Amino acid sequence: MYRFKWIFWFGFTLTIACSKNSPQSASLPQDEFVQVYFNHRESQTQIYRDPYRKIERQGDDLESVIIQEIAAAKSTIDLAVQELNLPLVAQALVKSQRSGVKIRVILENNYSHSLSKLNSSEIEGLNQRDRQKYNQFFQLVDLNQDNYLSSAEIAQRDALVILEQAGIPIIDDTADGSKGSGLMHHKFMVVDRKTMVTGSANFTLSDIHGDLDNPETRGNVNHLLRIENSAVADLFTAEFNYMWGNINGINPKFGLGKPWRSPTTITWKDTEITLQFAPTSSRLDWRFSTNGLINETIDRATISIDLALFVFSDQTIANTLQQKHSQGVEIKGVFDSGFAYRYYSEVLDMLGVTLYRGCQAEAANNPWDQPLKTIGTAQLATGDKLHHKFTVIDNQTVISGSHNWSEAANKNNDETLMIIKNSLVSQHFAQEFNRLYSSVQLGLSPKIQNKLKQQKQQCN
Repeated sequence: MYRFKWIFWFGFTLTIACSKNSPQSASLPQDEFVQVYFNHRESQTQIYRDPYRKIERQGDDLESVIIQEIAAAKSTIDLAVQELNLPLVAQALVKSQRSGVKIRVILENNYSHSLSKLNSSEIEGLNQRDRQKYNQFFQLVDLNQDNYLSSAEIAQRDALVILEQAGIPIIDDTADGSKGSGLMHHKFMVVDRKTMVTGSANFTLSDIHGDLDNPETRGNVNHLLRIENSAVADLFTAEFNYMWGNINGINPKFGLGKPWRSPTTITWKDTEITLQFAPTSSRLDWRFSTNGLINETIDRATISIDLALFVFSDQTIANTLQQKHSQGVEIKGVFDSGFAYRYYSEVLDMLGVTLYRGCQAEAANNPWDQPLKTIGTAQLATGDKLHHKFTVIDNQTVISGSHNWSEAANKNNDETLMIIKNSLVSQHFAQEFNRLYSSVQLGLSPKIQNKLKQQKQQCN
């Protein structure tokens, strides 16, 4: 049984036939050492109950994956994540600490202070986005729904207060005396220096389960990997220690304060993982940067490149994709609708169009002469974002990590980039891509088509 989707594309209509009972629902086994989890995975058997909104939904419970690894810790947990607001994760960390596990936490400075400590004037001064985050936080903590946050509620539901009251050490990217790196954008946890949990997801309700004030959401579309390999864990631990500082927490280094390190490849059994951390100074050749590693990896494609990206704004990578397309490599893509049509987005180049800013095109802009008809935006519940940063190449190689394909990630942020070669892991990511692509809105939305017409009249 098939449903048909009609897409308007520059004056004509494309039709995509998609299985009503998605073939991606078929379960795959997990690799022994590298397991992959997707919070929007479609499966009749993979169903869990959101512990905060009490909603039964399909998908892998990413928070449960995190908590299981925390509970399994014997000696150490090093956690570096942009944002953490999940109280069950915080409670699990405290329980682990009480059992004798040494825990260290690094957060991004915009998310390292408890919202429950804001005074009335600070709350009043929040912008619209931050006010929405505060309202969701308030709803999470206000267990009896009396519009008042008691000290008991805060101690039970405010993740940062839970950690602070337990004496778990926390620093952010201002610990080096700066105003912070571009972003401390990592999303990784090292357990006992042998097991990793990492991927695209922040440890938040919105990134894992969904917005507390919107039951229609299912969380930003994300993935996590569990990797069991001590050599890989050592590389992440080294990155963590640069940010944390020496054994006494002295001389922490973030952003460009960290030394540049070349990509390192670890190979074992059926797996090869190449790992590099951002940022890279502009004084070094771009080829040695994390974006350079992305570019080098996609340039090896001979059959197909499947893109599932939150942000794509690197011109050089877009130019390489154009070359691969001209060589006959099949390129498909699913992008977040909130970023795909921004004037600096390389998705516009791939679609062969230009959006202006003040009637000026982006520097080095290069709209393709032969636009792709196989890329578009993910169709998600209002409030959810496609937050993946992965690509599947030739159905064999996966690019993953916290790293958006942007100049900011490359030159300013603390980021993780992984290149994974593992047949079974690649199948999991290909399955997720196909799930997203089965409902993609190809080409330009009607809203953007109208904007292009308006700009043509205004700027020509």
